[in-house]
Amino acid sequence: MKKIYYLSTCNTCTKIISELNLPKDFQFQDIKTEPITKAQIEEMRVLTDSYESLFSKRARLYNELNLKNKSLTEEDYKNYTLEHYTFLKRPVIVYENKIFIGNSKKVIESAKKTIHG
Repeated sequence: MKKIYYLSTCNTCTKIISELNLPKDFQFQDIKTEPITKAQIEEMRVLTDSYESLFSKRARLYNELNLKNKSLTEEDYKNYTLEHYTFLKRPVIVYENKIFIGNSKKVIESAKKTIHG
């Protein structure tokens, strides 16, 4: 699979997409207009160590719901991510059997090297 989950209204995501110069066969999924499904998040989870690693603690809703003061389980991370797109750490790049989560320089450089050799 070659897919990127992103938010078209996020300047960081659009900058990263142009920087990555993704091949034409990549699928793009704007998670605001096409929410991720249970099957998709489960596919992502197989490629990473936890649902928590896919979860954004920077989301405004994270603070609004006071989630940092709650003890969240893996199931909670999964359910919150499915409930609202802002909880998915963005972008999520799936390339063959590898996953790259978030927008840190290290993650993006690693994705670039994997995709372009």
